[in-house]
Amino acid sequence: MKEAKDYFPLAMEELQALGAWAAACALRSLSIYERIVPEDARPRKAIEGIVEFSRSGKRTQALRILAMDAYRASLGARDAAAKAAAMAASLAAASAYTHPFRDLRQAEHILGPAAYSALALELEGKGDEDIGDGEIKWAIEMVNAETAGLLGKMPPRKTGEKRIGKLLYDLDCGIRKKFELA
Repeated sequence: MKEAKDYFPLAMEELQALGAWAAACALRSLSIYERIVPEDARPRKAIEGIVEFSRSGKRTQALRILAMDAYRASLGARDAAAKAAAMAASLAAASAYTHPFRDLRQAEHILGPAAYSALALELEGKGDEDIGDGEIKWAIEMVNAETAGLLGKMPPRKTGEKRIGKLLYDLDCGIRKKFELA
C-alpha cells in the first residue's frame, strides 16, 4: 500500500525565488558545456527559460520542454563535466515544477542545480574537491529565504556514496544550518 503524500501550501512566489537562485547556480558552470559542446544551446535556453519564469511566474509547456531538452543534452554529452553542467541547467528549469509534498526527489529540484553545477566545476578542475566544496559554500551564501523555507519543508538528505550525493548532502545541511531549519 502506498503512503499518502504529505502536502503543504506552496506559493508561486516561492517557486520564482527558487528559480532565480537555481538559475544563478546553474549559470556558474554553463560555460563548461558551451566550451565542450559549442553547437548545442539547449542548456543555455533552459537557464533563460527559468530566468523568465522567475520574473513572470508563468509556468509554460515551453519551460517543461526546455528542461527536458537540457536533460537530453546531459545524456548526450561525452564529457563528465559537460554532463553535470547540462544537468544543472535541466534541474534549474525543472525547479519551477517542484511539487508541494515532502519528498527527497522533490528536494533534488531545489538542491540539484547548485550541486550539479558544483560537480561540473569540480570535474573541470581535474576532480579538485575544494572547487566543488567552494561552490557549495557560494550557493549557501546566495540562497534566498524562500528557497531555504521550501527546503525546510522537505525531509533532510542523508549523505550518499557518490560525490554528487555528498555535494547534495553538504548543500542541504548548510542551508538548514544557515536558516536554523529543523
